[in-house]
Amino acid sequence: MVYHPEYSIPWPEGHRFPMAKFSELYSVLKREGLISKDSCYTPSEASEETLLRVHDPAYVNRFLSGTLSARETRVLGLPWSQALVRRTRLEVGGTVLATKLALKFGLACQTAGGTHHAFPAHGSGYCALNDLAVAARWVLDRAYADKILILDLDVHQGDGTAAIFLNEPRVFTCSVHCQKNFPFRKQSSDLDVGLERGTGDEIYLSILKETLEKLFEKVQPNLVFYDAGVDVHQDDRLGHLNLSLEGIYQRDRLVLGACVARGVPVMAVIGGGYSKDINALAWRHFQLHRAAYSL
Repeated sequence: MVYHPEYSIPWPEGHRFPMAKFSELYSVLKREGLISKDSCYTPSEASEETLLRVHDPAYVNRFLSGTLSARETRVLGLPWSQALVRRTRLEVGGTVLATKLALKFGLACQTAGGTHHAFPAHGSGYCALNDLAVAARWVLDRAYADKILILDLDVHQGDGTAAIFLNEPRVFTCSVHCQKNFPFRKQSSDLDVGLERGTGDEIYLSILKETLEKLFEKVQPNLVFYDAGVDVHQDDRLGHLNLSLEGIYQRDRLVLGACVARGVPVMAVIGGGYSKDINALAWRHFQLHRAAYSL
């Protein structure tokens, strides 16, 4: 797994984005005995050169220098600071590192990541830079894989990722999300599965199982990126799919298990999750790591 203590930074009280969840997740992992010096890796900041493989130079410069327009800052939804810039670059660097580890060991998990709403030239929905897209481009540039599946199970469509790889045949994007939810103007993934509000464990897991079988048959990926957003939970502030905690665990085990059984390296990020109860939220994200360690 990959973690950095600066994934959580000082944050305005009452802000909707739960910045403290990353450090709380690490605390849960420690309490549950899943952290060891041999399994936990610390990332460095993603270089500007790496970011520019996906993002527009002018936008990257505005974000790094703190010269985003008022509208850009409003759409992003995060208050700019030098700490945010460093944290964001560490998060992207962490996803690239987790990708390296997945290619080496077969399975690796981030304790952050999943910033799938970031487009090449602007941020959106609490996502400044698209870590999944940057990591996928890093792989393609080095020819470490020639068929990448990005499986996005966050409750919100991975619109930025879909747009970035719209004309890239080596990357297949699949988003299973709540149809009547943000973003309200959807992009076109290679496969979009829009679910109705109120979809619970049984129907969700049945659809997911069928979708996974079709994906592996059609795409035949040699690397999988998995966005394990927990905003599908029944108590999430921004989601409406009504999965239980056990449902999230079964979802994560189903995805990771499908990859491991086929010998396909998989890198997972924790994705979105929103709650005022940070401990409860961390436990939802913990299910990904619990599932990984069960395999």
